[in-house]
Amino acid sequence: MLQQFDERNRDLKININGELIHRDQAGISPFDSSVQGGDAVWEGLRVYDGRIFRLREHLDRLRSSALAMAFAEIPSHDHIINEIRRTLEANGMQDGVHIRLTLTRGLKITSGMDPRLNTAGPTLIVLAEYKAPVYDKTGLKLITSSVRRFAPDMLDPKIHSCNLIQSILAKIEATHAGADDALMLDARGFIAETNATHLFFVSEGIVMTSRLVACPEGITRSVVLDLCRKNGIPFQERDLSLTEAYRADEVFCTGTMGELAMVCEIDGRNIGDGDVGPMTKRLSELFVQCVQEEAEPVLV
Repeated sequence: MLQQFDERNRDLKININGELIHRDQAGISPFDSSVQGGDAVWEGLRVYDGRIFRLREHLDRLRSSALAMAFAEIPSHDHIINEIRRTLEANGMQDGVHIRLTLTRGLKITSGMDPRLNTAGPTLIVLAEYKAPVYDKTGLKLITSSVRRFAPDMLDPKIHSCNLIQSILAKIEATHAGADDALMLDARGFIAETNATHLFFVSEGIVMTSRLVACPEGITRSVVLDLCRKNGIPFQERDLSLTEAYRADEVFCTGTMGELAMVCEIDGRNIGDGDVGPMTKRLSELFVQCVQEEAEPVLV
């Protein structure tokens, strides 16, 4: 689970507001909003043979988050896609690439959290790396974190912001417990997601996942639910307790960074028989097919 340095990324060119800079020289001003207060939104994209899966949906979510954060300026989809294309071309990238797309409120005239100090427009960062799906497809071990996901009246998870302290604290707990990731509950004690992915549970042929109460609007999550609808697979979106997780026949997580990956253990309880379950396998195959059919070309 611990990601390793990929030698192919040693001389990456990072795109910061259209300027392509070697990774060792690239930098963000200490007056940028992302540094001053994590005042930024982000998306993760994956490149498959020169194409990006659900690109428009990711850019829609980026824009939605920026609108909710009251950004004065938001680059158009076409502008962002062009900068993604320029970044991939500058790095000679075609496949097996993950893109971290960050949009900050921009530079401040002096340090402080007040958005009125931002007068220079947003900062767009395109970071493309060679990176395969990061999760071990043979099974992840989770522990339940003491850190709870915020409810919408505390910090709406529909804002995909760069304030990731909750996730980092939960990840620290998981690491110290010898687990791969942390399962996180909402303020009511129901399952929200992990520190980095959405969770799905399979019991008696029914695919279940949490409601969008304390977890973000996941792109891969929505794809899995669409695949269930199109293929006649029963599914439910509802509140789920830890007991339902412990007794599930199969558990898997979803996300752009790791695609679909099975979970083999939660809080010391074994899930299934240790092998990839039939529903997880079926949905993984359908997901691969969906990517092949629907990914949007970004390279000429």
